[in-house]
Amino acid sequence: MPPDKQNGQPDPQPLPHFPEFSTLLHDGRFIAAVTIAVISGLVRGFSGFGSALIYMPLISALYGPRVAAPTLLLIDTICSLPFTVHAAPQCSPREVAWVSLAGFIALPLGVMALVYVDAILLRWLIVALVLVALVALISGWRYHGKPTVPASLATGALAGFGGGAVQIAAPPLLIFWLGGANKAATVRANIMVYFLPQAVLAMAMYYWSALFTGETIALSVQLGLPFALAMALGVYSFHGSSEMLYRRVAYVIIALAGIVSMPVFDALR
Repeated sequence: MPPDKQNGQPDPQPLPHFPEFSTLLHDGRFIAAVTIAVISGLVRGFSGFGSALIYMPLISALYGPRVAAPTLLLIDTICSLPFTVHAAPQCSPREVAWVSLAGFIALPLGVMALVYVDAILLRWLIVALVLVALVALISGWRYHGKPTVPASLATGALAGFGGGAVQIAAPPLLIFWLGGANKAATVRANIMVYFLPQAVLAMAMYYWSALFTGETIALSVQLGLPFALAMALGVYSFHGSSEMLYRRVAYVIIALAGIVSMPVFDALR
């Protein structure tokens, strides 16, 4: 259920205190959460994608989607900011503009789903998105039509809703842009530039919806460092190695994350 509000205003956002950091450290789930953050960062670093497809289903299984989504939003936005600034000059502003417009409209609807939809249903949605995205990535299916305005708006709407609800926005963008005539560097820049303003809007919406609690901020701080270090290690280990091998490893990890996080296995955890 969403937090109580008075006079249309959300409850004050509590900042984390030292007891909250200590409580998380002594929580039996914390070691598993750090492991998930490290694996997500490694995959993001060596394959360039997939962190949300691993982090969201597994952290949602531990803490619930309303903790997983805001922590990933904070961690991924901060860690990817330097790369976004560096890649921005290579993007195609016209293509990004239409997709971003639809994303801005659909993202608040996704945030409403995160706040009001039952957590178990959200977890099934996450699993479904992860597995569909994985099938699309493995099969190599792409949109090969021209990037028309209607197609751009539809892609942006799917990405915006997925990003607002469960922080899984990249698959529609990859399918849409990788099938076109753009170079890989342009596609990468398009996606990164799309995410930055969307992340700013998502942060504002999450704050307004009282999703940034002391727990989520403290957990973001504690998981952000291992995620960033693992991401850097992944980038370093990728150089001179087989891209196909790393992609196959990423696919296996994503598949396992989607399957293991299914709510039907909750009784076994």
